Amino acid sequence: MSKPASNDHATTDRISERAHESVDRVAEIAGKGEERIRHGAADAEARVRDAGQKAKKRSNEALQSISGLVRDKPLISLGLAFAAGTLLTALLRRRS
Repeated sequence: MSKPASNDHATTDRISERAHESVDRVAEIAGKGEERIRHGAADAEARVRDAGQKAKKRSNEALQSISGLVRDKPLISLGLAFAAGTLLTALLRRRS
């Protein structure tokens, strides 16, 4: 009678061992996937930060350029602002 119990115990041990191996493999694969996601997120964050800095630099350059134009040619700047406002008003009225 001890043989069937011994076989049952051996079978349980084998199944348990295989289950542990499967869990270990899944954990390893999940760990690698998580690592790839973290690296991708870090790269994306760096790209977004870089793009933000470039946009800020360009907007500062544009602001300086516009400020210089207004300072050097105030009447032309006033005329351009008036024309842009008139055009914008006409476009917005068409939409309504």
